[in-house]
Amino acid sequence: MEQPHGLSRDYPPKPENVYLFATCLVDQFAPEAGLDTIRLLEREGIAVHFPERQTCCGQPAYTSGYPDEARAVARLQLDLFPRLWPVVVPSGSCAAMLRHHYPKLFANDPPLRAKAEDLSRRVFELTEFLVHVAGFRQQDIGEPCTVALHTSCHARREMGSHETSAALLASLDQVEVVQQARVEECCGFGGTFAIRHPDISEAIVTDKVTSLKDSGARRVVSADCGCLFNILGSAARLDEIAGAPAPTLEGEHIASFLWRRTGGAEQ
Repeated sequence: MEQPHGLSRDYPPKPENVYLFATCLVDQFAPEAGLDTIRLLEREGIAVHFPERQTCCGQPAYTSGYPDEARAVARLQLDLFPRLWPVVVPSGSCAAMLRHHYPKLFANDPPLRAKAEDLSRRVFELTEFLVHVAGFRQQDIGEPCTVALHTSCHARREMGSHETSAALLASLDQVEVVQQARVEECCGFGGTFAIRHPDISEAIVTDKVTSLKDSGARRVVSADCGCLFNILGSAARLDEIAGAPAPTLEGEHIASFLWRRTGGAEQ
């Protein structure tokens, strides 16, 4: 697979140990996705280490035009992963920040730039890691179902992990993946974009929810919690307005979906 940004990627053999960078949204709002990430990796025979002092990756400040504040947050992360183990991130957006933008943040500080570059080489988005490093092969024991995949803009354009998310879903025999119209379009979240431009964000996510429903799927799977929360929150609001007796669109993080479908949790 050709890597975004023209960067080639050398994938290591499956390691015995990895670090987990959980992300703020997983830590604060979707801990089960983080736990299921750990369960998936441990089932592959990999020990998962979670540095407890990790915080935000700094992306909200960075994309809002506050590089100094982003640097202050990012600097706190640089020394949390001292061993030369892969750093697995259950978010394409945060993984892209760590891999592609940390070296830019510290471009004028050689010692910190060296640390950022070392870290960036070891960062893997979760589905990328499962496909290219862990060699994920698990039997699908779930009932037949139809889902749509939504991939965040950063995951698609900076990480290329839309391909590995799709490959994992395609490996599940009982799962039919349907394609939404304009699959590459944003969900409207964009972190602080949704706060600064709520009307535009609402229009974009309404479009996205409509496309997902029109695909025939009643469940959406994503490797990025921000997108997932935005889409499901909009869908729930539209259901409330329409007086729907039950949710018309449900969803979950791909880690939880994979764990559940392959026997790790009750169906």
